[in-house]
Amino acid sequence: MARVAAIDCGTNSIRLLVADVTEHDDGTSHLRDVHREMRIVRLGEGVDATKRLSVAALKRTRDALADYAMICRRKGAERVRMVATSATRDATNRDEFFATTRDILGVEAEVISGDEEARLSFAGAVGDLEPADGPFVVTDLGGGSTELVVGTWDGKRADVLGALSVDIGCVRITERCLRGDPPTADEIAQAKDFTAETLRPAFDVVPVGEARTWIGVAGTITTLSAVAQGLPEYDAERTHLSRLSRADIGRTAQWLLRATKDERAANRVIHPGRVDVIGGGALITEVLADRLAETAGISELLVSEHDILDGIALSLR
Repeated sequence: MARVAAIDCGTNSIRLLVADVTEHDDGTSHLRDVHREMRIVRLGEGVDATKRLSVAALKRTRDALADYAMICRRKGAERVRMVATSATRDATNRDEFFATTRDILGVEAEVISGDEEARLSFAGAVGDLEPADGPFVVTDLGGGSTELVVGTWDGKRADVLGALSVDIGCVRITERCLRGDPPTADEIAQAKDFTAETLRPAFDVVPVGEARTWIGVAGTITTLSAVAQGLPEYDAERTHLSRLSRADIGRTAQWLLRATKDERAANRVIHPGRVDVIGGGALITEVLADRLAETAGISELLVSEHDILDGIALSLR
């Protein structure tokens, strides 16, 4: 057994998982959470327009990393891996970010490719599932990018058949298209068209038609599940492995896009850092649902709380 720490720094949030990884004689591995948390730092705020990480965003991220480094030391993590995704790939001043992470954590942050991001997300998402329900299509909907990956899982090993990352996420689509409060009908229509066009290459390249089960991971999708269920408080045990029909997704997306920011903020399951972008994330999910129904005949979304963070931790075993 090894105690490891995984950090995932995305466009909207930064997350930490400290876990014990146990390898069994049959070749399977098991993760046991020791500590898991998420903070909204909005590292990618404005990057789509400026191509730079802002001073304020870097400070928010530095503050969160300082706390995470202390937690890793207190919990006795033997190995640490940090990956950074869409926002840092796009930023011209990303060296400032690298220097910060190196100084605080003592390890280099890895700016992974979109394909590697997709593969880690897949490995993290399928561990709780029955192999017979595959092949699986996993979508990781982040702040700046969305990963689409198809693969199989035999209970020991995840085998990826195809993966692609595209530059569309809840922060990006909100900043680009959904400026009203609430967005206008024209803004929503423009956002749907832009999302469908941006996702098209992924559906052209990834063998989605082979998939039997659709899994959605990351904060946008788990929040959609909590809203759709009408939970009084966010409850990861209630969202993990919950199921949303196309009708559930459409109904929830419609409410989130029509609600004002204040109305969304009043819903206690929506993290304050997601209030202004959750409508954009819901819209992307709805477009994905329509395309997967058309391409693979899949009419239901299986929501998982396990994602790239779990995949990063497993990679340290």
